[in-house]
Amino acid sequence: MIHGDILGERARLSPERVALVYVPTQQAFSYRELRDRALRCARLWLDQCHLVKGDRVGILAMNRVEFLDAFFAAGATGVILVPLNTRLTPAELGVVIEDSGLKALIYDGDLAGKVQQLKREPSIELAIEHWIALDQRLDSSDLDYARWLSTLESSGWSATPCDPEDIYCLLYTSGTTGKPKGVMIPHRMVAWNGYNTAVCWQLSENDVSPVFTPLYHAGGLAAFLVPIFIAGGTIVLHRDFDCDEVWTSITRQKCTVVLGVPTIYKMLLDSPKFHEADLRCVRWFISGGAPLPVDLIEVYGKRGVILKQGYGLTEVGVNCFSMSSGEAVRKRGSIGKPMMFTQARLQDPEGNEVSNGQVGELCLRGPHVCKGYWNNPSATAAALDSDGWFHTGDLASCDAEGFFYIVGRSKDMFISGGVNVYPAEIEAELLRCPGVGDAAVIGVAHAKWGEVGVAFVVPAGSVIPSADEITNLLAEKLAKYKLPRDFVFVDALPRTPYGKVLKTELKELFERRSRGDSTMRASGESGPETF
Repeated sequence: MIHGDILGERARLSPERVALVYVPTQQAFSYRELRDRALRCARLWLDQCHLVKGDRVGILAMNRVEFLDAFFAAGATGVILVPLNTRLTPAELGVVIEDSGLKALIYDGDLAGKVQQLKREPSIELAIEHWIALDQRLDSSDLDYARWLSTLESSGWSATPCDPEDIYCLLYTSGTTGKPKGVMIPHRMVAWNGYNTAVCWQLSENDVSPVFTPLYHAGGLAAFLVPIFIAGGTIVLHRDFDCDEVWTSITRQKCTVVLGVPTIYKMLLDSPKFHEADLRCVRWFISGGAPLPVDLIEVYGKRGVILKQGYGLTEVGVNCFSMSSGEAVRKRGSIGKPMMFTQARLQDPEGNEVSNGQVGELCLRGPHVCKGYWNNPSATAAALDSDGWFHTGDLASCDAEGFFYIVGRSKDMFISGGVNVYPAEIEAELLRCPGVGDAAVIGVAHAKWGEVGVAFVVPAGSVIPSADEITNLLAEKLAKYKLPRDFVFVDALPRTPYGKVLKTELKELFERRSRGDSTMRASGESGPETF
């Protein structure tokens, strides 16, 4: 029976292989050692906290070994893990804690300030029965994780049987379009995503992969951690992202496959170590979380490495498409073909399947799809139809060879003069313009055309390019109706921790600017605006 106790299975097969290297300490752990830690964590939950299968335990922590203890303890106990976004405010965390119904919360000493504020909220203090400190305890009643880990035994204890449809964890969406929703990830989904990724991406026990994206995000857990462990390879875990440290790890640990997001790949490119790092061991880099500019693919290609575009959502297993290194070069900009047993279709607003070359909403079906949203049947029904298709909200096209291309988000698309306009297409050309470091486009109301585009541009240097200069360059590549009618220059684009632009914040900025807010400047006036 398929279940999510991946570490238990791998530790049984190859107990002494190196599973993990933790960068801050350079300490290495075998699969047997990690399994031992996970079972001690599980015993703390069950024997000391008296949690039972189906109870929820949260973890608010940076990337660290204890995060893996908790993740794999969930797979062995049936207790549901709720990773918490470390960048949320206490008020935002409170919404997630109350919605998920946590009984216990594991916290990192570096985040003690947020935890103290949570403890001052009566409803949260009463709801959470056990506070578990990974470092210094905030209250004497809080459990000392390190002490219990060294005290409890891992022997004489077996995993709790879990059904494939039992919930493994709740991963809360970033809330870019409203209140965060808890995605119900079943054991079946964790295991299938891992197996299918390992097979379709051709991972092996010889692969070494750095993880520097946050573990509270689906990408950190499911894109490489679980698939690499299924294959028997090694994860190099960073506490957080640091350009120079990542390049050092890739060279020192001889990393073979690397996951990042476009923003990270741009930052890695800008690091002096980009030209110094030894990349002979790297088979390929892969990007997800946001559209990958073709220019980045080309620059990394000149460095001698393949940079692929991946695709996935928290709700559909993170890894949904695959392509070979040769195809990644030949089909630059494509996300590849659906992985094995992954069904994909593109449909118009009426639900009709579109032809090759046409744009439609991407819908996915298969064993990698979630069970819906926790305590939110209306949101579940809106995204997951009665035939099992998950409606991603992403617009895509498919060529005659079966390769898919993401065009943009359906909610980002706007209609100008009766014609659909896809911001992702404009953004890709903006990023090619000299003097443009980053860019995003939104649609806004217009009296004549219904909607027109507004471009938010981050200058690449101290000299701000003029709106006319950019428009003239874009006019060589894009139809007139696609050209932005206004430009707003900003210091940086607001993004989620995983690289998605928060376009709701851009719309709010533009609305304030349109109202003549005294804090806003006109396009190109003196300098960029600041969020």
